[in-house]
Amino acid sequence: MKHDTRVRLGRTNVTVTVLGFGATAIGGMYEAVEEEQSDLTIKAAWDSGIRFFDAAPQYGRGNGETRLGRGLASYPRDEYTLSSKVGRLLRADAPPNKDDFDSDGKPYDVDAPSVSTVYDYSRDGVLRSIEESLKRLGVDRLDIVHVHDPDDYLPEALATAFPTLIELRDQGVVGAIGAGMNQTAALETIARESDPDTLLLAGRYTLLEQDALDTFLPLCLQRNIAVITGGVFNSGLLANPAAGARYNYDRAPDDVIERARKLDQVCARHSVPLKAAALQFPLAHSAVAAVLTGTRTASEMHENVELFDLEIPSELWEELKADGLLRADAPVPQP
Repeated sequence: MKHDTRVRLGRTNVTVTVLGFGATAIGGMYEAVEEEQSDLTIKAAWDSGIRFFDAAPQYGRGNGETRLGRGLASYPRDEYTLSSKVGRLLRADAPPNKDDFDSDGKPYDVDAPSVSTVYDYSRDGVLRSIEESLKRLGVDRLDIVHVHDPDDYLPEALATAFPTLIELRDQGVVGAIGAGMNQTAALETIARESDPDTLLLAGRYTLLEQDALDTFLPLCLQRNIAVITGGVFNSGLLANPAAGARYNYDRAPDDVIERARKLDQVCARHSVPLKAAALQFPLAHSAVAAVLTGTRTASEMHENVELFDLEIPSELWEELKADGLLRADAPVPQP
């Protein structure tokens, strides 16, 4: 399936390209990004046929949305699908939030505005978040709205945030609703106890991790919930499995780096870049509708498109399974 193929999200009328653009990197995650660079990156995505763009207030503490909105401003709004998230407000008068910093105390986002994240999954918080995202993005509507990482706030999110989004969906204000998280357990609870159209799973269905095959992906198939996968490079480790690489937003443990290196070695034997296998793997599962990548530069965007469309020999997947590096029951792309 080519990167610019458009598919419908589950039971909704919302369509996305199977390769999407996430605004994490242009928000300044880990590295500073100049405005001209972010504009060129978004242009490269558009010129490549990408028509699915995802943001969140958290990305660059506002910079991700602001830069994405500026980069998309010259394109017809009806020609692309735009998603963002609720549950995290940005406030200049709030104390620093530990979740804005890594384990070394460094901010995840470089050159971010002087605001702090405030968790708020109330009805008022959801409505304020959407209003503020629309302003930063410079648009009048969002096609998809996710509840962002309600890990420690799940009861409140189920009681207030999701009913609010369901109401907005029923009114036609948004086309699809869901949740974006880095774990499957809470997403399964959301799938059972609320009514999401789509679920964004970051980092938990990749070449390194396939536990989502056990119950999460089957549940989504059963309920016709479209899965969007993010973090397919596991914070960069599957892009470059070198010492000092990041995994799950922090420094990767040695054993995880070693596993990534073994994956890389198998890919090299078949003359396939590890990044290509990482990009293509999740979409082979019938529950997965799209793959999101946070892309920092135009050259990265062009590379991701090329690797997403690269034909991978079936022998590579067979060797990964034979070596115990990939679960035997994992669906794999077909040449």
